[in-house]
Amino acid sequence: MAQKTYAITGVSNGIGRELAGLLKEAGHRVVGLDIAEPAGPVDQFIALDLSDAGSVKRAAAEVPDGLDGLCNSAGLPPRPGLETKILAVNFLGTRSLTNLLLPKLGEGASVVNLASRAGHGWRDAIEQIRRLAALDLGGNIEGFVAQEKIAPVRAYDLSKEAVILWTMASSENYLNRRRRINSISPGAVETGILQDFETAFGERMTKNVERAGRAASPKEIAHLAAFLLSPESNWVKGTDITIDGGMSAFQASDVLSLSDILLG
Repeated sequence: MAQKTYAITGVSNGIGRELAGLLKEAGHRVVGLDIAEPAGPVDQFIALDLSDAGSVKRAAAEVPDGLDGLCNSAGLPPRPGLETKILAVNFLGTRSLTNLLLPKLGEGASVVNLASRAGHGWRDAIEQIRRLAALDLGGNIEGFVAQEKIAPVRAYDLSKEAVILWTMASSENYLNRRRRINSISPGAVETGILQDFETAFGERMTKNVERAGRAASPKEIAHLAAFLLSPESNWVKGTDITIDGGMSAFQASDVLSLSDILLG
């Protein structure tokens, strides 16, 4: 297999770190972007603060041309006091960086965005997502948070709803440029910020994990991201793929009483 070059945000921890390892094992070059320098091997590290417009522009300028793919793995959890940064990092900064890197993506390149099951309520939040998407990274995000009365959990959910819709909305533009974009929506993942999610989502998350048997490992999510970056997935375009150990299926079955109807 020919060597390719992939950029990964959030490369220092969790899914991003595991993805970097998988790509390096496969013989590819990895350009890692994060606030903290990664302990694991990358071919080039670029400091990046996705909540800062200047940092995003500087980092984008350092990324080499001819990328074969970009995985946007960086993100913040629903932690109190971080509402503005959650929206900036998880969506607005990620979108800004990706738009700046679009000219550096080679023909056939793939973009993979890490969304979340928490973003699956986007159908009920279209207008709020539109209002968020109208902001720039350097805009008055704090004012938006205050006006919309956004709590930490809502900030996280909204950021991931926006990622899913942005991915869908970008798909045809990417296709016309002979590139593609998809998103991944994990359920609970055993990373360093899992406790933040357990605290924020409480019983709603605990029950899902119990029914699935465990949380996902970061590497399980990274394997899917690696596939979506690869040419082998070239007909997967504009799609959000849920990877949650069956959690979404359990929820849908409960709501629709499917077990009573279909299992006999």
